[in-house]
Order: sequence, then C-alpha cells, then structure tokens
Amino acid sequence: MKRYVFLILTLSFYTSLPVMSEELDRYLASKGLVNVMEEDSTLRVELKYATDDNIFGKAVYTGITGAWLHPDAVVKLLKAQRLLQATHPGYSLLIYDAARPMSVQRAMWNLVRGTNKTNYVSNPANGGGLHNYGMAVDVTITDPAGNPLPMGTPFDYFGEAAHTNNEAALLQSGKISSEANKNRLLLREVMTKSGFTTILYEWWHFNACLRPYARAHYPLID
Repeated sequence: MKRYVFLILTLSFYTSLPVMSEELDRYLASKGLVNVMEEDSTLRVELKYATDDNIFGKAVYTGITGAWLHPDAVVKLLKAQRLLQATHPGYSLLIYDAARPMSVQRAMWNLVRGTNKTNYVSNPANGGGLHNYGMAVDVTITDPAGNPLPMGTPFDYFGEAAHTNNEAALLQSGKISSEANKNRLLLREVMTKSGFTTILYEWWHFNACLRPYARAHYPLID
C-alpha cells in the first residue's frame, strides 16, 4: 500500500511542473506567448535544451515542440527572417532556444552553480534573464540545405572564441575564420536591424529589449 501511495504522490509532483510532459506548449501559450513556427514556417527550430546535444549533456526539459516568444519579440524575429531571405534566398534563421520558464532557469543554474560557467547562465535569484520573459532568442543561420553556417564555435561554447566584442582579434589570431566572421556579421546585421541587441559572451544570443524594460512591462514566465 505504501508503495502505491508513494507512486501516486510522485506522479502528482511531476505532473504539476510546467517543464514536464507535453503540457509545456499549452503552458507557454496560456502565458500569451507565440509559437514562432506558426507565424513563419520557413523558420527552423532545434531546441538544444530539449535534447542531450547541449553543454549539460542532457535534456533540461522535455515535451516542448516549438520555440515560443512574446508577441513583441516575434515581430522582430519575423522581420529578421525577411531581411535575411531578401539578401540570401534559401537561408533561414535556426532557433536553438527561446522562451524559458523560471523552473527551467533554476534547473540550468543548478547545473552550473559553483563552476566557471556561471557567467553564461542568469541567476534565477536575481530575477533570471530575458529568456524568462520570452524576450530573448538563441539563433544562427542555415544554408539552403538546412546546414548551420560556420560561426567559429558551436552553440553554447563557453570561451573567448564565442565573444562578440573582440572578433577582429579572434580573426587575426586565427581563432575564428574569415568565413565565420562574415557569417557572424550577417547574423548580427539582420538581428540588430530588426530591433535586437547583442551580448558580450555569446554570438548566438539576442535580446529584444533591455532587462529593466522587460521587468517593467512584461510578465515573468514562472
């Protein structure tokens, strides 16, 4: 009898979490977020944290099937996709991560806490980051065959070669190639012209607004 009670309690606990099962899509939709693929089917999505192909070596969440963003961020992302395709037909933005509930943020923070990777994951105790408002996106570019363009490092590479503030030196020292540098500039051009801003440590990360603005105007995805 005790065993059955334990199983029932365990199942009840896990199904109550928004990061578990296939309820996450409905949960994000209930928060007013938009599945970007439903707005533009030419976009590509490969959610790295829903797989074991990421810096953690395991899935941080399961069951999510789309990349979700706040409608204000979606407008900017669609503009970036149009700009890219206007100058490079067949190219597409590839989304690695988008909106992220705070429950997922806490799981990610626990995986890096006490390591040298804490600069790359926003501390949930400080309110998290713009992913937690649906106002940030991790993205790269694919060619007409669907292959990601060389960017000098993989997604989620935690090191100097992924930084955006010293690319001339990275190029000169051979840490990134001229092709990778050109591709980064293209990605940054279409994203910044569409209203996104960059950060120092990650070439793939773009913010749709500043954090103080998000805290004042957008609900946190709990």
